[in-house]
Amino acid sequence: MSGLPETMRAVVLRGPGGTDALELQELAVPVPEEGWVLIRVRAFGINRSELHTRLGLAEGVTFPRVPGIEATGEVVACPGGEFALGQQVVAMMGGMGRTFDGGYAEFTCVPARQVIPFRSELPWELLGAVPEMLQTAHGSLTTGLDAQQGQSLLVRGGTSSVGMAAAILAKQRGLTVISTTRTPAKAERLRQIGVDHVVIDHGTVAPAVREILPAGADLALELVGAPTLRDTLLSLRTHGVACFTGMLSNAWVIESFYPIDFLPAGVRLTAYSGDASDLTSEVLQDYLDAAAADRGIIPLDRVFALEEIGAAHDHMEGNRATGKIVVVP
Repeated sequence: MSGLPETMRAVVLRGPGGTDALELQELAVPVPEEGWVLIRVRAFGINRSELHTRLGLAEGVTFPRVPGIEATGEVVACPGGEFALGQQVVAMMGGMGRTFDGGYAEFTCVPARQVIPFRSELPWELLGAVPEMLQTAHGSLTTGLDAQQGQSLLVRGGTSSVGMAAAILAKQRGLTVISTTRTPAKAERLRQIGVDHVVIDHGTVAPAVREILPAGADLALELVGAPTLRDTLLSLRTHGVACFTGMLSNAWVIESFYPIDFLPAGVRLTAYSGDASDLTSEVLQDYLDAAAADRGIIPLDRVFALEEIGAAHDHMEGNRATGKIVVVP
């Protein structure tokens, strides 16, 4: 791979721990085999999944490991010819940062099937905010909820990056959006992205939702997790649908789950996790083209340098973000 450095800076997680377990090291630049793509990482988003990995809560992780379930950058080596050198791409999921090294580095090597091309002149820090956030929000609204124009949507965990992206996409589709936040100071940011109603979450939101929509909401996107799911379900109308997507609470197991008692009569529960294949290049390109006209549709919270990875994780773990946290190597 002529012209490329032999080593790179990367964040290595030796094992579960606090932010000090994330160590900045010099590693060899990976050499891709056929079917894999080497990407020069220009930016990457920070995800709750990586917090679970750092805390030892994620399954299937082997250590030491370069974390990071997504990355945005340019193709610098592609033995199989699937992508042109210099092509702008995003990569995500499929074992990134868990079973093989992920995006917390200056270069990352991933299977070609997890790579999605795009074209954009937006700054890298904005582009780095998009892939996992868009894939999860879009997949939740389409596969998870089959959201339709004219419906109402409750977003539980509205100031998370996925929550904000989902609200933006839902408004583009002609839905009425109610978003929750535990922090009153963040309410105005939700209104700025077009949310119709903001509900302050003190632990229960169903009564407040029903003050706005007496029959209940048509749809709900659960991003907080198991502790709030029951109350979210109570916010829905008969035949309403809730999609369990996120685990901001770090809790995703419902103890002693008894469906007849837990689920309100006639309310439906589904789930969404998804993979890179759920985000088509057309959907990604359409979103980036729209962002070129209105950068506000990419809810970027704060940008960190690679050597500030501990501070970035602390910012996420402390729930101080309103939107996506991005790191630029």
